[in-house]
Amino acid sequence: MVYNFFTSVLFLFFSYTNAPKTNTAISAPVEKTAVTETESLYNALSAHNAVMPTMQCFEKAVKGYNLLKTQGKIQRHLLTVIDFSRSSNTKRLWIIDMDMQSVVYNTLVAHGRNSGDEFAQSFSNTNSSNMSSLGFYATGELYNGKHGQSLKLDGLENGLNSNARSRGVVMHAADYVSETFIKLHHRLGRSQGCPALPSAITKEVINLIKGKSCLFIYHPEYNRESKILS
Repeated sequence: MVYNFFTSVLFLFFSYTNAPKTNTAISAPVEKTAVTETESLYNALSAHNAVMPTMQCFEKAVKGYNLLKTQGKIQRHLLTVIDFSRSSNTKRLWIIDMDMQSVVYNTLVAHGRNSGDEFAQSFSNTNSSNMSSLGFYATGELYNGKHGQSLKLDGLENGLNSNARSRGVVMHAADYVSETFIKLHHRLGRSQGCPALPSAITKEVINLIKGKSCLFIYHPEYNRESKILS
């Protein structure tokens, strides 16, 4: 009887030690990275909009928006993105409500006359260059000028767009920013460096984004000239 009891104990012992080990610890959840959050937002917006800025542009726009919001340099939940890697014949400006995760506006926008014809290719922060300036801006206050109600812009990147105020780079209405102009001239009209908008929607747009919201103007050239994201 003792022998049988001892044999049973040995059997149970070896059965336990040779049994396959199972990991009973609960795996820690995988933390969502900034990149995957940006991709998730991009995909959500793309599902409702036929055209979007390039992913390279959008990723930088969101990264800069988050950084500037943390620094207090912008105070609104709106992000305006201009993708100058796209043809001027396409709607290459987007206003995104970052809280609601929705595109509020998608419209045409002009670049500077010395930046290029259909495509913007050259950029400057210099007075009288008649070129667009890349990078991040904070929107300023409204004023009435030669183009009617317009919106002042403050460039936030030294050497890249910091002369926006002194250059008079503002957001304003322009008759040459229209589908009709494109049909007649095979390209959009051009400004003296301002991101000019279609006359019909300019008042609505600038009243929406005024007062320290984020504006980002992108071109692949920005990748090597970035001041904020570097």
